[in-house]
Amino acid sequence: MNDMTNHITSDKTVLCITLNPAIDMTITLETLTLGVVNRATDTQTTPAGKGLNVAHVLSELGINGVASGFLGRANDELFRALFASHADIKSIEGIGKMTDGFIKVAGSTRINVKLVDNGRTTDINGQGFVVAQDDKTALIERIDALIDGVDAVLVAGSLPNGFNADDFDELLSHLTHRHDKVAVDVSGEALSVTIKHKLWLIKPNNDELSAVFGGDMTDLDTQKQAISQIPSIKNILVSMGGKGVHWFVDGGIYRGIPPVMTVKSTVGAGDTMVAGMIFGLLTNKAPTDVLRFATALSAHAVAIVGVGVPEPLHMNKLLSQTQVEKLS
Repeated sequence: MNDMTNHITSDKTVLCITLNPAIDMTITLETLTLGVVNRATDTQTTPAGKGLNVAHVLSELGINGVASGFLGRANDELFRALFASHADIKSIEGIGKMTDGFIKVAGSTRINVKLVDNGRTTDINGQGFVVAQDDKTALIERIDALIDGVDAVLVAGSLPNGFNADDFDELLSHLTHRHDKVAVDVSGEALSVTIKHKLWLIKPNNDELSAVFGGDMTDLDTQKQAISQIPSIKNILVSMGGKGVHWFVDGGIYRGIPPVMTVKSTVGAGDTMVAGMIFGLLTNKAPTDVLRFATALSAHAVAIVGVGVPEPLHMNKLLSQTQVEKLS
């Protein structure tokens, strides 16, 4: 097994687009009881969103991230502080830069409350800004200014108010015309749009894939039948929570099974897996090493609140406990 834990600052850069970011207020309780006063054991408020989470993890892995998308002007303080903290990050060995490429729009970025008790997460997602036509035009112009200098592009997360499935279809068409490594991590109607495009990577979970194709998507044969209908996507990861992940790629199907973890929060686990896959693919690791690393990294994510990369010794332990096999 190749050691992927000794990261060095890379010359690789990924454009991470979050169309509908959030401010996550994560409240941890011993037990959530409805209808009474509950007392938190911990509270964290962080700038978040799927693409931003991926950029954060990639930065800790030594890959530079450019975070773009839409951001509300009215409450962008946490986001400005995040990017300011990364302004001189190149002085820290092994850490990539994370820079601000967001389009600021009128209104507020949504606030999502996440109640975590006994490893269970209850989400209360707020309403955010409304995207105007001028904002959409500005985003395309910003992407065109950034895309030539990046090694991959990611679009992840939900669609904001004012940005519909047709807009998303146009965005993916524009991105795939400009770059040959476009990854997407979305669900629902946006996923139905996504699978029509020629893409580098997607990562639906089994429930999200089931919503598009029907059937029990924890079953490999059912997954294979669905995947056969989207041959234009090179790498397809189907995550199944604690049951592991299936990776469909030219040349075979791989299965990754994570170690058993004490779950604190599942928020960000999928984003962490996407970051691990992008890291492995861009650094030309062997397929089994790519999936082992992404699966182990995602396992770490459920044992913490938020996203991040474990210390090398702990990462090596997780890697040794992660099972990977080639199925075909």
